[in-house]
Amino acid sequence: MEIVIAQDAAAGARAVADEFEQVLRAGDGAVLGLATGSSPVAAYAELIRRHREEGLSFAGARAFLLDEYVGLPADHPQSYHRFIREQLVDHVDLDSSTVISPDGAAADPAEEAERYDAAIAAAGGVDLQILGIGVNGHIAFNEPGSSLASRTRVVALTRSTIEANARFFDRAEDVPRHALSQGLGTIREARRIVLTATGEQKAAAVAQLVEGAVSARWPATVLQLHPHVTVVVDEAAASRLELAEDYRAAR
Repeated sequence: MEIVIAQDAAAGARAVADEFEQVLRAGDGAVLGLATGSSPVAAYAELIRRHREEGLSFAGARAFLLDEYVGLPADHPQSYHRFIREQLVDHVDLDSSTVISPDGAAADPAEEAERYDAAIAAAGGVDLQILGIGVNGHIAFNEPGSSLASRTRVVALTRSTIEANARFFDRAEDVPRHALSQGLGTIREARRIVLTATGEQKAAAVAQLVEGAVSARWPATVLQLHPHVTVVVDEAAASRLELAEDYRAAR
């Protein structure tokens, strides 16, 4: 696991974008794994800038989203299908029809989860997956207690995740209680992973991710078992890392 402690959020966004640019410039047909929520937004903005100002192209790439709320149609203002288009896809040369997300409005969510997991495998798997991390250590919607081998499935959201996401809805009561989410086993099959986090509120989760034991209590710790993970954090998110100076010296 490579640890990048960035001076600030802008430097962190550039580090994440560097990972994407390396994969995109390696050739056509890259399969990207895209996260939603606030964590990757700065990196997406940097990728848009590079597309507009430096000619970085997404042409020929495909993408899969990590998750979607159960019960929200694709055109809902808070759907992740819509979010990724507003934050990235509509601003670069990535064909929207190749950006796939779970169908939150599917009549049978469990069947949709199996279909989605199979679709990722049929595409040859994900070349680069971007992740955020929740304050309780969740990645995607894999809450504490999730099986470290879990596949894409329907998950119940914890109270803390519902409260954290309530700011995106008119009322806390409007936040869906379930989501379709790639599982920890599914995520681990990506060939490269970059996780980004900013802010002191993420410091405990980051410390567990990097220096804690692998445990379902902190789902993100499963990434310690992956051979190619880069963790990009700002100084605040790194504030509880005991070996922070060693990580800085290694770069």
